[in-house]
Amino acid sequence: MSAAPETAPPPALPLAEALRQGPLVLDGGLSNQLEAQGCDLGDALWSARLLADDPRQIERAHRAYLRAGARVLITAGYQASYQGFAQRGIGRAEAAALLRSSVRLARRAAAGQERPIWVAASVGPYGAMLADGSEYRGRYGLSVAELERFHRPRIETLAEAEPDVLALETVPDIDEAEAQLRAVRGCGVPVWLSYSVAGDTTRAGQPLAEAFALAAADDQVIAVGVNCCAPRDADQAVRWAAEITGKPVVVYPNSGERWDEAARGWRGPATFGPQRVAGWRAAGARLIGGCCRVGPDRIAEVAQALS
Repeated sequence: MSAAPETAPPPALPLAEALRQGPLVLDGGLSNQLEAQGCDLGDALWSARLLADDPRQIERAHRAYLRAGARVLITAGYQASYQGFAQRGIGRAEAAALLRSSVRLARRAAAGQERPIWVAASVGPYGAMLADGSEYRGRYGLSVAELERFHRPRIETLAEAEPDVLALETVPDIDEAEAQLRAVRGCGVPVWLSYSVAGDTTRAGQPLAEAFALAAADDQVIAVGVNCCAPRDADQAVRWAAEITGKPVVVYPNSGERWDEAARGWRGPATFGPQRVAGWRAAGARLIGGCCRVGPDRIAEVAQALS
């Protein structure tokens, strides 16, 4: 009997074609699963720190979501950037290797799976590198050209690792979305564009209709949607994204509790649940999962709802 491969090969079917056959289950929040495994993420690099310090924990977290039924794994690169690694004394060559390793770890976790598993390389917003919460506000005071120069080098490095898709995620405003879409041109990898929203606007306060329209005619964008938002805000956003772009929709909101700034903790009930999945699917969602505080148990419920 031959040994199992160290890493799973890319699926034979491109993700864009798979989405035409039916919806796929995304994973959930990587950070909350790492914390459940006992990892300390109290660092400016957040989960990206483990790419250097303990990559086995990342692989273990990916596998937890695969057991729950996820078919698409989002890598641990959300907060990974050349600038962020440099602040930790990590040189450019090592930083490039760490960025590429985020894709390799997800492929390794998928080794031995009987069903095809797609890997989405996370490309977090500029504010994630700042580690000051500004990714939930946007409007950093930088031009589109300056944001493009920030994103392009790591996008090119991630593309070298051959993920199935680049996840341009938790995008807070239209300027950053435009910068990222410019930065991915010519990289040879399809992308999805996912905004962080509040009600009917981006986190920066721009109308969602305008934000989604930015990607409508971009053939490199295979899905458009929202993540890292309240589930109730995702409900209408899914419908708008489908109507405005005509593309498959990606949706992976948070669990739904409210942050209490004074108490420094989450309050209220979680509102993420399988009861929302049918509505998202009917409205055009084809990539459905969870973000912050949505763990493997909830993803298992999503997988059951979609089965």
